[in-house]
Amino acid sequence: MSHCGGLQISLKIGILGAMRVIKFGGTSVGTHGSIRNIIAILKNKEHAGDTQAVVVSALSGVTDALIDIARKTRAGDEEYKFAVERLCERHYDLIAAFLSGKQLTETLFTIDRLWIDLKAILEAVAALGELSPGSLDKVMSFGERLSASLLTSVFAAHGICATYVDARTLVKTDANFGAARFLEKETFANIQRHFSLRPNTVHVTTGFIGSTVDGVTTTLGRGGSDLSAAIFAAALDAESLEIWTDVDGMLTADPRLVKNAFRIEEISYAEAMELSHFGAKVVYPPTMRPALVKGIPIRILNTFNPDNPGTWIKNNAKAGLYPIRGISSMNKVALVRVQGAGMVGVTGFSARLFGALARKKVNIILITQSSSEYSICFAVLPEDIEGAEAAIKEEFARELERGAIEPVETMRELAIIAIVGAQMRKVSGCSGAFFHALGRNGVNVIAIAQGSSELNISAVIARQDEAKSLNAVHEAFFLSGTRSVNLFLVGTGLIGGTLLEQLAMHRDALEAEHKICVNVAGVADSRNMLLCAEGLDPKVVKPMLKGEVPVEERVAGAPFDIEIFIKLMKAMNLPNTAFCDCTASDTVAAKYAAILKASIPVVTPNKRANSGSFDYYKEITGYARTRGIPYLYETTVCAGLPVISTLRDLFLSGDHVRRIEAVLSGTLSYIFNNFDGGKPFSALVREARDKGYTEPDPRDDLNAMDAARKALVLARECGMPLEFSAVSIEPILPASCFEAATVDLFFAELEKADAGFERRRVTARAEGKALRYVAVIENNAASISIRTEGKDSPFRSLTDADNIVVITTDRYSTLPMVIKGPGAGAQVTAGGVFADIVRIAKTLV
Repeated sequence: MSHCGGLQISLKIGILGAMRVIKFGGTSVGTHGSIRNIIAILKNKEHAGDTQAVVVSALSGVTDALIDIARKTRAGDEEYKFAVERLCERHYDLIAAFLSGKQLTETLFTIDRLWIDLKAILEAVAALGELSPGSLDKVMSFGERLSASLLTSVFAAHGICATYVDARTLVKTDANFGAARFLEKETFANIQRHFSLRPNTVHVTTGFIGSTVDGVTTTLGRGGSDLSAAIFAAALDAESLEIWTDVDGMLTADPRLVKNAFRIEEISYAEAMELSHFGAKVVYPPTMRPALVKGIPIRILNTFNPDNPGTWIKNNAKAGLYPIRGISSMNKVALVRVQGAGMVGVTGFSARLFGALARKKVNIILITQSSSEYSICFAVLPEDIEGAEAAIKEEFARELERGAIEPVETMRELAIIAIVGAQMRKVSGCSGAFFHALGRNGVNVIAIAQGSSELNISAVIARQDEAKSLNAVHEAFFLSGTRSVNLFLVGTGLIGGTLLEQLAMHRDALEAEHKICVNVAGVADSRNMLLCAEGLDPKVVKPMLKGEVPVEERVAGAPFDIEIFIKLMKAMNLPNTAFCDCTASDTVAAKYAAILKASIPVVTPNKRANSGSFDYYKEITGYARTRGIPYLYETTVCAGLPVISTLRDLFLSGDHVRRIEAVLSGTLSYIFNNFDGGKPFSALVREARDKGYTEPDPRDDLNAMDAARKALVLARECGMPLEFSAVSIEPILPASCFEAATVDLFFAELEKADAGFERRRVTARAEGKALRYVAVIENNAASISIRTEGKDSPFRSLTDADNIVVITTDRYSTLPMVIKGPGAGAQVTAGGVFADIVRIAKTLV
């Protein structure tokens, strides 16, 4: 069937001249819009002069539909007839959209004959109740035959001289139905003869199908249309092979799993083969072989974005900017392990093993063997597990019987992640960066494989970790200048709410200027929780939690439950996840151990965990330290002041802390700093409450429990194994104040105590001193009490609600180290938490 009448684009390049072979995949020929794109591409001056072969797939989804129809027909399911009619309507709809008049009539006649032939085959299958592999290939062949026939007419109607080519007349194969191998000598001769006799036309050729030398229809298996295009390109010594699909080329990772994936400009055949072997869906490895042998460059292009330059696959691809070209994965993998003392030093064991597997037609994806020769692991598709086990049991029956080989072990629900790049052999540290990225995200590596060419490093991991691993590794190699964290925040009160405000205000600048990206993936208050892997807007998340703003469809919302929140955080399995607790809850703090054991860092200003039982403190800090999982709690003491980190640095550098004296409560600091006789003590407490320095009930601050917890944290950081009950606390208020039933009654009782406070103040002043509430940590003890301080005391330098920590060490003995500044307030505390989150982003890379 040839259509070259009327005004046609003439192709003047002969068989021996420059030539391009183009292949359009199923998504490229599936809709009206995509077909219009194809027409524009072929009429573009870049292609009009040297394109002689256009290989096409079936319309998207048609091959799968034909397989389903064939199986329903064999099963006697009359639904197959309706399914055939739906396919007919889809093709007729396209014909009607692009053709009219005589062209429409002629094309309908051609297409009708194909439907008649298909229905006849299906009727035979229904009558026999059998569907042989050969019959299935015949049914599947109609997808490409229909699309190529249709497109030939459409091209002609739009000024392109086109000729229909049924590849079965040219591509000769063996009789391995479903995955036939083409016969190179016969096929190349047929193609060359055909094209030499029919120059100056676009040969619209069916992909995927061929025939035996006896003319029996076959299909070329997975990636068959790409293979067809490569066969034609190789036979014709084409200048290039273009594969048009629905992506902008080969990307550094699967964009469905890694949103930051980007296009690869050039890649070698070997690199493309490796990436494709491990799951990259753009091309299938065997399809490249004919082009590779002839050295024909392959270009991957996007039908829906034709101006994009795509990706070139060719020999001598130029070196990229990164040590690897890309990352790929397979998410349906099983692992088989054969091990035993009877394998050690036995010549020919591997040959027997893999020979037995080959006889069972078990395809091996990956192999790794211990240097001791005690074990061999190999990865297969899950459906090949039973065949692999049977092959091993048959081949090594005697060894298994006498215990020389242990029973075969298998693992399912696995995935393989692979980094690929020729540059790796020239750059040290690639494997280290690869496994560091996995380890930092709590991904357990089950097996490892690397070829001697250093082109590929592969790791077998749990399937559930695939997306997280891809993102973590992609960031490590391609976004090494950018550091990210997926944040899950519990608590949106004063501190948590201020943190969200700071994130909203500064995260864009943080990313632009410092390459640090904070993605808020989950937030919860005391009533509700919201989660979204793509990220929540910190500007609106609080009103969204309160129901003041509608919850977006992409966001999952539910009543808050800390157990469920943590379970969902783990299930989302995002790379570089971090948990932030901005509550004062014992319940939330009790979950830190489980969170850290899931390899998720914890940031918190909540003192409850570190001031609870010493065993729990030791468990979580010890686990974080030994496993390298960040547990950051700088703001548990003195808000944003660098107290915890300073103590840690002193210990790491070999110094010894002798004594710590500190004012650790902003509330008490304000009250005692201003208790100079100008106002009664009770008035200063009211004033502190009015300024927001105390809780609504000031007794929550004046009971000194908060300051005592901070003192306990500092003591533990100094290595003192103290429980909270061991902290000596001098009560500030008389018992009657705590016994008062209401806040008003409390103030009434406090006013009665003003005289006693005033007497203590006057006595101290007579000695040139002032009252301060000071914590002291030394000699494995911690206490907190009202002290009188002279004019030279650092505690007299405090203003407003400042905190101060005075550290005496072996090195700082004559002149102690002093850390002073705001130790309370939402802005400084949230800022300290923000800083710890940024610190985690840096640590996780």
